[in-house]
Parts: sequence; C-alpha cells; structure tokens
Amino acid sequence: HSQCHEDEMHTAEHQKPRSAAEGQSEVCHLDQRDLSRRWKLSPRTLERWRWLKIGPRYIKVGGHVVYSLDDVQAFEASRVRG
Repeated sequence: HSQCHEDEMHTAEHQKPRSAAEGQSEVCHLDQRDLSRRWKLSPRTLERWRWLKIGPRYIKVGGHVVYSLDDVQAFEASRVRG
C-alpha cells in the first residue's frame, strides 16, 4: 500500500510549500499494486518492466518492491508528449 511518513518536526512551517532544495516533508512510496492501479496496468506488466529495466526506479527490500512517489512522478513527466 501507499506509505507516506512525515518528518519528526511538526511546525507551522510544515504547512508552507517548500522548494526541492529545502527538502521534502514526506517520503512516499507505492507498492506494485498501488502503481498498477494508478496506471491501470497489470502488476505483471510492472514485473516485466523491471525485468526489462524500463519504467520508474524501484526499491527492493526483503522481497518487497516499492516505488518512490518522486520517481513515479519523474517517470510520468518524462513520458509527457505533445
């Protein structure tokens, strides 16, 4: 499932938009099922893409694959046409 973890500090500044240089207030990850739903693809397609070394970067920990939301969004941006 999608996972977002807030930083330890919870201040009013947390609510303000930050630039990339200032860092992110959350680190979010999508698992294979979340990403397949987001893109309306079969989870097997994502598995094949990993095998073919295409698609967004991923992290594999203890046999579980997760995708950073930043990497997913970067991949989506790279695919924009027109």
